[in-house]
Amino acid sequence: MTWRQLQLGQGIHIKHGFAFKSKYFSDTGERVVLTPGNFEEEGGFRLRPGKDRFYDGPMPNGFVLDEGDLIVAMTEQGPGLLGSSALIPEGGEYLHNQRLGLVDEIDDELFDKTFLYYLFNTRPVRGQISGSASGVKVRHTAPERIYRVTVSVPDKRSQQRIAEVLRPYDRLMENNRRRMALLEEAARQLYREWFVHLRFPGHEHTRITGGVPQGWARKSLGDLCEQVRESVKPDALEKDTPYIGLEHMPRRSISLSEWGHAAQVTSSKHRFREGAILFGKIRPYFHKVGVAFVNGICSSDAIVIRPLNPSLFALVLMTVSSDPFVATTAQTMREGSKMPRADWKQMQEYRVPLPPKGLLSSFDGQICSVIDQLKTLTFADHKLRAARDLLLPRLMSGEVAV
Repeated sequence: MTWRQLQLGQGIHIKHGFAFKSKYFSDTGERVVLTPGNFEEEGGFRLRPGKDRFYDGPMPNGFVLDEGDLIVAMTEQGPGLLGSSALIPEGGEYLHNQRLGLVDEIDDELFDKTFLYYLFNTRPVRGQISGSASGVKVRHTAPERIYRVTVSVPDKRSQQRIAEVLRPYDRLMENNRRRMALLEEAARQLYREWFVHLRFPGHEHTRITGGVPQGWARKSLGDLCEQVRESVKPDALEKDTPYIGLEHMPRRSISLSEWGHAAQVTSSKHRFREGAILFGKIRPYFHKVGVAFVNGICSSDAIVIRPLNPSLFALVLMTVSSDPFVATTAQTMREGSKMPRADWKQMQEYRVPLPPKGLLSSFDGQICSVIDQLKTLTFADHKLRAARDLLLPRLMSGEVAV
């Protein structure tokens, strides 16, 4: 297999996206406005049910993406996202936003598109893109900078064979993520039906008094759970101990399926156990919260929450993860601070409707079934990613022949 070195600009052209006007954004619609948040850090496309914004306003032609289009994150909306690439799964449903680059021209003699997708997600390419980026608080790249990235590539047929080896891993991971997103949305809908709209089983025959169904109680969040503060120093931990920082906590989620390792941290953190609920303190209106699937340590900017009784797990999790008023109640501005932070003393006073034992058990069973499925899919995803990430650099460097 013969490899040659060239610059990306010799074989591709990148088109800027359109500046969609926010006044036409909506929570529902036919077409999603894509952002860097729709990329996985290691590359790949993701939907965010409940978070993605739709657009119903004027725009010029040429900014509706087609199936198989290759897009690149041009803004580092989150750590590690700059230069991440993705392939569009369906045509006609997604809009090419200004913070994204569309690879709209590819020299067929130099590059296979799927191979190029993997090439963008290799460390050498991402490192060059990051190294040439500009900006202080939010870093950006541009087509002209990406064109100067130097790569080493084999012939076209070898590129296709490499892509054929890697693509099945991504398809399985994409399928797992879609299933996880649907499961999370189903759990949120169940919570809203029972505890917001009060359409729980038997609601037709239950009187509502003062916003509380007959037979229910209204408790404070602090009556149902407690904050756990167990500090631990990095030198007391194994380097592969899972670490969950705010960067690993997605907005408005119910599960924490990503984590780093203790080798990344240099200061004291809080220990948590599997099944603990973590709530991000910084800018609580971002609603970074979810249940942990491993034992580990977390950022000191996260509140570790533990239900006082196992039967309260689902109610506590869904309340703090799906009720926007919790985030509003939690936040406070400390003197001299530049941004609001969650305060457990305020947060624990939030009032929660508590159903009778039978209904509580039914709700807990349904939510815990979802959590079990999310956990299974999370670990399947980690195994697939580990296998793909082991293969990717070896295939892309020629160490493993195809």
